[in-house]
Amino acid sequence: MNDLHRWFIKKKKAGIELLRRLVQEASTQTNEATAQALIIEKCRQLQLELDIWEPEIDQLKRNPYFVSTRTTFLHSPNVVAVWKGTGGGRSLILNSHIDVVPEGDVTQWKEDPYSGKVEDGKLYGRGASDMKGGTVALLLAIEALKTLGVRLKGDVIFQSVIEEESGGAGTLAAILRGYRADGAIIPEPTDMKLFPTQQGSLWFRITVRGKSAHGGTRYEGVSAIEKAWTVVRCLQQLETKRNERIDDPLYAHVPIPIPINIGTIRGGTWPSSVPDCAVLEGRMGVAPNETIEQAKHEMKEALCALGEQDEWLQSNIELEWFGAQWLPSSLKLTHPLLQTMIKAYRQVKGEDPIIEAAPWGTDGGLLTQVGAIPTIVFGPGTTAVAHYPNEYIAIDRVLEAAEMIAYAIMDWCGVEES
Repeated sequence: MNDLHRWFIKKKKAGIELLRRLVQEASTQTNEATAQALIIEKCRQLQLELDIWEPEIDQLKRNPYFVSTRTTFLHSPNVVAVWKGTGGGRSLILNSHIDVVPEGDVTQWKEDPYSGKVEDGKLYGRGASDMKGGTVALLLAIEALKTLGVRLKGDVIFQSVIEEESGGAGTLAAILRGYRADGAIIPEPTDMKLFPTQQGSLWFRITVRGKSAHGGTRYEGVSAIEKAWTVVRCLQQLETKRNERIDDPLYAHVPIPIPINIGTIRGGTWPSSVPDCAVLEGRMGVAPNETIEQAKHEMKEALCALGEQDEWLQSNIELEWFGAQWLPSSLKLTHPLLQTMIKAYRQVKGEDPIIEAAPWGTDGGLLTQVGAIPTIVFGPGTTAVAHYPNEYIAIDRVLEAAEMIAYAIMDWCGVEES
């Protein structure tokens, strides 16, 4: 048993306490400040160089990849903490988000959603898996190396950002503030798999207009709901067409690599009336090898073609893009950062990791495309419980991930000989 592994065993209790305190802070969007205060406190203990700021909406709006429904980030600070290296090594960003999705129906929770309860080796609470467990893994990795006197050549840039759950404004703000590195790790809940590739996604709204009439003479109207069925079939066909092009082996076990999901549908105002409007809202997956603009264009073209088949839909359908979006990203299997993570995984587990493509988007797309920073997504949580009632994370997974990340930091950044 080496010194690094012994350190994590010794610090297990302290790691649990840090995670428990973070989970107990309900850091939903606009309420991130108290959880960030805990992050700031920990970074100060680790003697890292701190940069704390509230992103400026006006600056972010000038970037084409900014999305947010907020008008201000007042009292929602970004936190970046830097461990400066001695020079000559590669730099590494450790990117985590502090915001969590709302708890939902609290009656579906066995305990308070922010209890931080520890039971049977698991810690429960909103954000435990997505992604405060990953955040603690990053901080523990840094603390372990500093405590053991490791002197890195390259810089380590820890980031605790806001707004990931609605499109990544916090990470975009950090990029625009000048934070760059030779690589990045995001500890999203991957179930300890390595994700060098991830899909992007877009939210869309399709409005279908009809012609109102009395239900008894419905033939005098045009049902927007019936026309919406035609649109749904069109989107299903588009989904099939787009996924037939996906040949990346990392998607081999994913039934639909880039889904088009219809999440809401609204239409009509009265049971005895022909509905004159129906609104579909959903999410469109974006392939790692395409741009946001290409995906948008393909849906627009599919709906235009539908209008050629249905005269009514030529002038009575409207496509909008709204709300959140996540950029896709991809890293070659031969990339040194992925090889570094594979090596670190083997050092801790004694076996090869599972390497797949992420079925969802993260801030990795922004880091890769806007920041030109090669990014790996890897973390201890699992999406099977993220965003669900009774969210939890296995504590031993947090410690394992932290140890792997510590090895990866040393390998990537380089270590000064004593």
